[in-house]
Amino acid sequence: MQHVMMLTPGPFAMIATGIKTIELRLNDEKRQKVQIGDTITFIRTDDSSQVLRTTVVKLHYFDDFDQLYQSLPLEKCGYREEELETAHPEDMERYYCREQQVQYGVVGIELSVL
Repeated sequence: MQHVMMLTPGPFAMIATGIKTIELRLNDEKRQKVQIGDTITFIRTDDSSQVLRTTVVKLHYFDDFDQLYQSLPLEKCGYREEELETAHPEDMERYYCREQQVQYGVVGIELSVL
């Protein structure tokens, strides 16, 4: 199955260069359809002509970002080494509030660039 998701320029560049291999998302209805082996095409939010095709290699499910941050290697989630000490699950609340996390859970989508 093929999926399309929007992605801001920073994470887009990190996935394109292989620095970021796990995309963090709310496990809402759209993400619940994602399966290992599926293709995700990311469209850059500030330039829709920029697209990045990836394949899903693994899915990591958690109740919330607190659990995810304790379990996954954050450097694969887009944090630079100098940011690891200050990385907190609350960083994701600018995208997904606590109520959404409780309702849907969260997912780390492990990717490989095609």
